[in-house]
Amino acid sequence: MAKQRVTTILVGGTVLTMNTALDRFADGTVAILNDSIVAIGPSPDILASYEADEVIDCRDQIIMPGLVNTHTHMPMTLLRAMADDLRLDVWLMGYMMPTEREFVSPEFCRLGTQLSCAEMIRGGTTLFADMYYYEADVAAATAEAGLRGVCGQSVLKFPAPDAASYDESLAYTRRFIEEWRDHPLIVPSVAPHAPYTCTDEILQKCTELALEYDVPLQIHILETRQEAEDQWEEFEKKVVERVADLGVFRAKTIAAHCVHVDSDEIRLLQKHGVAVAHNPTSNLKLASGIAPIKEMLERGVRVSVGTDGAASNNDLDMFEEMRLAAFLAKGATFDPTALPARDALLMATRWGAEALHLGHITGSLEPGKRADLIVLDRDPLHNAPQFERDPNSVYSQVVYASHASDVQHMMVNGRWLMRDRALLTLDEDAIRAAADDYARRIDSFLIAREGNVLNKLVAIGGLQQEESFEIQVKAVVEDASIIQRLLEHPAVQVVKHNHYRQYDTYFLFSDEQQGRVRYREDDFINEQGQPVSVRTRLTYTIPTKAREFDEAVLLSHSRFIAPADRPLRFYREYFQAQQECEIHKDRLRWHVLYKGVLFYANLDRVMMPEAEERYIEIKSRTWSQHDAEYKAALTTEILTQVLGIGPEARVRTEYVELCLNAR
Repeated sequence: MAKQRVTTILVGGTVLTMNTALDRFADGTVAILNDSIVAIGPSPDILASYEADEVIDCRDQIIMPGLVNTHTHMPMTLLRAMADDLRLDVWLMGYMMPTEREFVSPEFCRLGTQLSCAEMIRGGTTLFADMYYYEADVAAATAEAGLRGVCGQSVLKFPAPDAASYDESLAYTRRFIEEWRDHPLIVPSVAPHAPYTCTDEILQKCTELALEYDVPLQIHILETRQEAEDQWEEFEKKVVERVADLGVFRAKTIAAHCVHVDSDEIRLLQKHGVAVAHNPTSNLKLASGIAPIKEMLERGVRVSVGTDGAASNNDLDMFEEMRLAAFLAKGATFDPTALPARDALLMATRWGAEALHLGHITGSLEPGKRADLIVLDRDPLHNAPQFERDPNSVYSQVVYASHASDVQHMMVNGRWLMRDRALLTLDEDAIRAAADDYARRIDSFLIAREGNVLNKLVAIGGLQQEESFEIQVKAVVEDASIIQRLLEHPAVQVVKHNHYRQYDTYFLFSDEQQGRVRYREDDFINEQGQPVSVRTRLTYTIPTKAREFDEAVLLSHSRFIAPADRPLRFYREYFQAQQECEIHKDRLRWHVLYKGVLFYANLDRVMMPEAEERYIEIKSRTWSQHDAEYKAALTTEILTQVLGIGPEARVRTEYVELCLNAR
């Protein structure tokens, strides 16, 4: 009987099919016709039935499915090692997002994807799931490189590099899906970034879009403990419960991280068929924690492996990721059997493809599936010797000892992307040169920003900024009852009264001309002396005053006032100030009209550093030179004629100086 002619035959290698039966062939052969596998089995059987012009000798090599990276951010290879050893919120909000706002463009995304594709091809990854911006350009670069990708367009509640609003992101996502949904290599998907960066409405609209086109939905879930705490405080629901109640899991959902899910949430993930992308290296590097992989697997959750982006990993090496996933599961549970090498490899091959809803075409070597495979050198020194007693030892060789550099050949959809370690679809030198150019430009941007405190403050996205000019005078008072003279004066009308406890942290820098940043927590105190609400604010000032009108009657300029929407710890780590000062004070404040002009009268008791004196402050907002002069004159009237305080009691010292002088 005549042999069937095929395109390519890989002969004589150890074949790991990773199919449901976990078939292995010590001397195996794979026959490929165009884009698909047509036969697989012992070499004598396959060679008796098939022939090809291209026959690859794979002796001393392993033929296996390509690896599947179920969570990454492809263009972020251009941000690799840009900002390391930071907490997730400082890393993301303080460095990544400001840099992305400045640099991310279609060109940036294409180049970053090319760089990632080159690294993935060299490391044996044939399929990945991406979540980023300008995803049509990510898809185009991926298709040109020849890799298979599930490409997710990010949607957030605040402006992104490719959209001024989430409505624009959703419209872009719809166009992207319609353009790419029938591509042989690309699966478009919807990617609401995370529950904490998306409103209920955004999550629901993303879900409806994914269901309308029957495409996957990618989302970050519970990467940090802080996310769990913040979401509970805001919604009084666990994160997974909230997302499930919104109906998100009706879509084909891939949830990245899931580090801080509890048993109830794991049951919900399993109930709704949610696949989890475990990112061990990124989670460790950002100190996010260790995901409860063993319990997830025991409860039937589909668990796969991802690298996350190269900016937080810092590579896309799936061999490293498989190995670490296995080790972490063992170490976290004190159980060396928690995740055997065979299952770690399944997570990175067939289970990964199934998590991305592509298990019917890739992830294992089976007749009818696409020819997405790698050929791995089994004979380097770091993999010697080799034992045959235990049939699972070959999986241990791959997971515990093999390196990405052991990948010799790589094929996707029947097309060679690498032969003998040479890339065939990408110009590595040109990509490297272009990436280096971006690095120089980003360096210049960050160096300029780091040298200017105001620029660094403005760079933090999401803050509403305003400027303020203020006439102010401060004086020492021996008797707090002096305030009654002001409140009872016939020319004064009391508009409002508040009681605060204020906790100020000043960030001071070596160059005083850079100014100061103050983080303030205002606790509103009720009539019973109990705090009832809290407000936090940031203020940026320069130490020198804009002008002095009368003795110690000063015009000050706050160049930046904004809500502080992140914890003090974030700003401390972000600014890295040379010095910090803390001031705690009890403040009684009255809003008063004096001759029709609004003033703020503060009676302050400084609690830390402890001070014997009480201080009275008179302030008023101003907006012009003439207005400032008029209000300065009225301020002097209040101090001298109404309160009877002479010039000798006035002080130019700010509270931050009290802290510095007390040291």
